[in-house]
Amino acid sequence: MITRVLAVVLALLVSTSFAMAQCRPDRVDLRGDWGNVSFNVELAADNATRARGLMFRESMPRFSGMLFVYEQPVAARFWMRNTLIPLDMIFIDRFGVVKRIHKEAIPKDETIIDGGNGIFAVLEINGGLVDQLGIDVGTEIRHPQFGKTAKWACDPA
Repeated sequence: MITRVLAVVLALLVSTSFAMAQCRPDRVDLRGDWGNVSFNVELAADNATRARGLMFRESMPRFSGMLFVYEQPVAARFWMRNTLIPLDMIFIDRFGVVKRIHKEAIPKDETIIDGGNGIFAVLEINGGLVDQLGIDVGTEIRHPQFGKTAKWACDPA
């Protein structure tokens, strides 16, 4: 009996530490009715890295991307100047919920892409992956930048 109780407690501790270990600054997790997926990300959290973004890159690994994070929610506006690869842009609110998606942004296009107001973060991934994976509005995002008020927070409840 004691052995079984210890095994259950150990299993709970391992699963809790595993869940906490999964939330890393270099990775973003997404989940929705369509399933779940993780992307390795570079963080763009200051003016200089946000301004440069993914410009001048000729390729990006399939499950990689860049997570743009703002100090406060903003009216997010992007363009593709000097960006050489097509991108899907996922616009996310302060609670880690996808509010808008722009698919297949055209390389080098200077047309403004309006992500809307109240955007706290933008995830850029390879163009076409949103449709391939089924990512849609309402998808939840997990990353340390969203904090404890996120719908899918890093720390287990």
